[in-house]
Amino acid sequence: MPTASWHGAVIAEAPDDQVQIVENNVYFPMSAVRQEYLQPSATETKCPWKGTANYFSLLVDGETNRDAVWTYRAPFDAARQIAGHVAFWKGVTVQR
Repeated sequence: MPTASWHGAVIAEAPDDQVQIVENNVYFPMSAVRQEYLQPSATETKCPWKGTANYFSLLVDGETNRDAVWTYRAPFDAARQIAGHVAFWKGVTVQR
């Protein structure tokens, strides 16, 4: 079962059949993410084939990992399988 963790906290966990692998990133369904660790961010980036990525920062035990989580709220058709999913980077450990 894939998991994402940071600073000893499990941020997300989902069965294999609920995650999507895109460009070697594991996209977890938002329902599998512990929302108490997410803080909205104003950061956005653009991908030519996925669309606009919106970010969240992580807050665990008073430590912040800025913009460590991203999602495509309205992905282009080529990436529609990741709608409603999030992925992690910046020191977040993802195990498949």
